[in-house]
Amino acid sequence: MSGRLFKYTAGYSIFIVMHLQKIFDECGLAVRQYDRVRGGDINEAFCLHTSDGNFFLKLNDGALYPRMFEREAEGLDALRNNSILKVPQVIQYGGAAHYQYLLLEWLDKERPVANTWEQFGTELALLHKKEQPFFGWETDNYIGRLPQLNRQYYTWSELYTHCRIMPLVSRLYGEGAFSSNDVKTAEHFCSRLNELFPDEKPALLHGDLWGGNYLITTGGLAALFDPAVYYGHREMDIGMTKLFGGFNQQFYGAYNAACPLEKGWEKRLPFTQAYPLLVHAVLFGGHYVRSAVEILRI
Repeated sequence: MSGRLFKYTAGYSIFIVMHLQKIFDECGLAVRQYDRVRGGDINEAFCLHTSDGNFFLKLNDGALYPRMFEREAEGLDALRNNSILKVPQVIQYGGAAHYQYLLLEWLDKERPVANTWEQFGTELALLHKKEQPFFGWETDNYIGRLPQLNRQYYTWSELYTHCRIMPLVSRLYGEGAFSSNDVKTAEHFCSRLNELFPDEKPALLHGDLWGGNYLITTGGLAALFDPAVYYGHREMDIGMTKLFGGFNQQFYGAYNAACPLEKGWEKRLPFTQAYPLLVHAVLFGGHYVRSAVEILRI
């Protein structure tokens, strides 16, 4: 290992440095320098500077989150292959000792331009317009650091009940965060899904489309990353955009112009947010437990 590489590793253990070098070698990268960047609460993330440009690398404990980056790579490829949205190119994924890694195209962060939000809304609508073969996905994957169960169903209510709401409700009950009455409330909520959601064909979803999972990159384009993809009801993506403050209003206007949402979509937002709130209840507890229960009582 070159002395130059060690020059940029202050604060890292020799163990991490050695395994980073193994990853660089496996990916065929001559890394001149690397800098730590924000990578979430479970990943180490780096900007790699090479003679061929910059790359984004993240790694975590493969034993704790088996095949996470393989599933993420599949999700990124699915979004790229089914839309004109900007999605970082998957370069390679693999493992080094107990680490797993994902190497991606590096995206520079830029400021929005005049048509950024309209273009973002239109491109997401065009993705959702493409009818998919079933509700669900081919494999289980992850939403954040939580495993996401996927099966294949003919109806949205089946998927939302059996792979989204009730598995997390059962877990919260087992951990003592939900009461038996809360479980009954969730069961009643699920029994009403056919009347709560308008009937629509399956769409490919990003699955975790909040403000932390996109950035504005070169040319003012919105780029998507960290997906939790599946074929689902498109209002799930819209509800996720609204969960932590919402996107620019021009985004929603452009989306509705390209692929209008059924009347009353804003009143249905809580139904779509039940799942991400249950995810947060499992991961973080606290007020997310109360918020999830309140929505299930609708």
